[in-house]
Formats: sequence, C-alpha cells, structure tokens
Amino acid sequence: MSRSIDCMPLSSPLSGASYSAVELSPENDRIWMLEQRRIPEAESYLEMTTVQEVADGIRDMVVRGAPAIGISAAYGMVLAARGCRGDAGQYREVMGRAGEVLRTARPTAVNLGWAVDKVLALSRVHAERGAEQRAGEVADLARRIHREDVEACKTMGRLGAERVPDGATILTHCNAGALATGGYGTALGVIRAARDAGKSVRVLADETRPYLQGVRLTAWELHRDGIAVEVITDSMAAHFFSRREIDLVVVGSDRIARNGDVANKIGTYGVACLARMHERPFYVAAPFSTVDLACPTGAAIPIEQRGSDEVTHIAGRGFAPTGVAARYPAFDVTPHEMVTALFTERGVVDPVCEAGVVALDRGQS
Repeated sequence: MSRSIDCMPLSSPLSGASYSAVELSPENDRIWMLEQRRIPEAESYLEMTTVQEVADGIRDMVVRGAPAIGISAAYGMVLAARGCRGDAGQYREVMGRAGEVLRTARPTAVNLGWAVDKVLALSRVHAERGAEQRAGEVADLARRIHREDVEACKTMGRLGAERVPDGATILTHCNAGALATGGYGTALGVIRAARDAGKSVRVLADETRPYLQGVRLTAWELHRDGIAVEVITDSMAAHFFSRREIDLVVVGSDRIARNGDVANKIGTYGVACLARMHERPFYVAAPFSTVDLACPTGAAIPIEQRGSDEVTHIAGRGFAPTGVAARYPAFDVTPHEMVTALFTERGVVDPVCEAGVVALDRGQS
C-alpha cells in the first residue's frame, strides 16, 4: 500500500523545480508521486513500490497529464525489472505483464503506451543479462525519458514564446504545466518561456470542470512562479473573448492524430470554437511523443469515459438529485483546422496538417 510523505524526498529532482509530478528513488526501488488530488491544500507525495500501485496512481489521477503519465509508466517498469531475478524467459514474461497493467490504466494518453513500448523494446534486447544490469538499464532509460521530456518542454516553450506578444493575456485550459510533465510544462512552458524572455504576460485559467485542474493546479503553479493569474469558470470564457480581453489560447494535448487533430481535456474544443469566432490564435504545445502517427484522425482517438460521481460530487459532497447520473467524457477532440500552430521540441507545425506533422517525424522543420 502506498505510503504518504510530507515533502519531496529528493534534494534535486529531475523536474528542475522544488516539486515534481513523479520521481524515481536513487536505489530504483521506489517511486514518489506528488498527490495532485490534494493540491492546493497540501503538498505531499505517495511512495509506491509495486507496478499495481503505479497503475492505480495513474488511473486514480494521483498523477495526470500525458507526459507525466508516460514517465510514471517508465518508472513503473523499473520496479518490475528490479523485482525479477529469473532467467530471460521469466524476465520477458514479467515485463510484458507489467506493461499491460500500466498500458490499460488510462486509454487516451498516448505517451503511456509509448513509454511502455520503449522499455519493452529494451527488455527484449537485454533479457539474457544479469538481473542487476537489466534493472539498471531500465532505470537509465526511464530517467532519460524524464530528462528528455523536461528539455522538450523548454525547447517547445521557447518556440511558442516567439508567438506571444509582450503584454498578452493568455487563456489556458486544464493543467499543462510542470505537474503534467517531467518539469517546466508544455502550455505553461510557453508562458514561462515568454516571461523568461522578458515579456509581460497575464493568464486566465479556466477552472476546468469537473476535476478542477485549472483552479487547483494551474493557478498553484503560476502563482508559485510569480506569474499573474486569475481563475475563471469555464462558462466565463465567451464573455472575456467578447470583451477582447484574451489575446491568445495555449493548451496541451494527450494525443495528436496524424492529421493534426488534437485530443485534450474536455472543454478544449469549446475554447477553440470561441477562439476562432473571435479571431484569436489557438496554440497547442506538446512533445512529439504525444503524436500518434498510427491514428489517422481524431475520430480514431479513444476517449476515456470516467465515473459519473466525478461530475455529480465535488470534494466528496453530492450535488445532483439522488438517482440522477452524469456523463463524463474526459477529453474532446479539436479539429486540426482550428489549431493555429502546434509547438513541439522538433519544431513548429503551421499550418497544422498531416504533411506538417509527418515532416517532423522525418526530422524536417
């Protein structure tokens, strides 16, 4: 069973900040996940020692955000590798089972399966080696995935910041910051990079019902960084667009189809419609690992359906009449035609289309 810890156990987490969504212990035998369900009331970590605990942490939203979920899965595979002392055949079997447990924790975030597949590819190659060496190599790979995600966020942040005017008011939806990634953030990475470039920026954060990632997490991150932020309810966005108080939108993504359609937290598509109606740029920032080239369009992206009680209840208190259920698709899809530009660590896709996405996969700019 996961154990709660009151502070970040590492003095220098790979996130590069004083907090981190997920970290692996130096001994490779424990994972620490920031308990995001308790923010902003408390900053605590859950210590996990089994693959099932990691999968439960992903499924139950202890950790969320596609890049952070992928890193968590990679670290979960480390626990599986470290716990297996058997021969090559047993090792491959153990790693395969662990991959399936983690892969099914949440269906929409493509980074989860991407990270599992990278570890499984390694496990097929080094299965004949000793148990300690196998576990060490999986840990090295998982930490490399983490470090590369932080660097990717900083790179796409710099690219995106070039499109942010000085003095801009930016609308963002959900949380696509350090809490959703290895560190720095995707959408919030663009905002941080604009600030670091000396630009004055102000953020309106959608509260993001029903899980309130905007009011709980985005506002928490930005306020800690000294970036001006105000929270608005999701239904207020149209009002502020109509008053010309929003200059641009930047969001993250959990999966991007080959043609550039973008799956992100439910409510994102409505924000994109408002941005188009009011002729404001709508940007998406995401690592290239979020791109699913095998998925032709957004229509093929699996949309996670979460429990009714996450809509009908807030902080454990029920608000709907007894017997009334709710629907909760956790994500929606924004058509690529409505995305002004896509920022990745490999470059910018503008206009957003299949040719532009595939060009980045081929190493073109």
